Amino acid sequence: FKDVKVENHFPWQRLHWKSLETAYRTSPYFEYYEDDLVRIFEKPYTYLLDVNIDTIETILACLLVNINFDKTSTYEAQPEAVKDYRYLSSAKKEVNVTMEPYHQIFSDKHGFIKNLSVLDLLFHEGPNTLDYLNNVSIGMINL
Repeated sequence: FKDVKVENHFPWQRLHWKSLETAYRTSPYFEYYEDDLVRIFEKPYTYLLDVNIDTIETILACLLVNINFDKTSTYEAQPEAVKDYRYLSSAKKEVNVTMEPYHQIFSDKHGFIKNLSVLDLLFHEGPNTLDYLNNVSIGMINL
């Protein structure tokens, strides 16, 4: 995974940032987090792992959460002595998430849309995002 390179032959960062601006510019907290987030979309990257780590660190900083993490040097199928949350991103397993609706700027047209992204939550809930996430119930659906 550490050797996967980013495709930089088209302006993917500029396109993603413009999409976020278009969708969220009028949300209550976009401007509050804009300066921190735009750096991810302006910094040149060679490796996808660097994009992912910078993104995680930026989101954690926006949430005012201090989590120390390290890269592993080998893959562990069943890691011991650490919490393993990889199942949350598995496309093969369905995750049951119970979320209370929060105000979204487009809810008048589409109703509340859950599971969009942490950015959607951050732009709408701002400093309340962490409290909101602490009240979300996550469970696995047995398939």
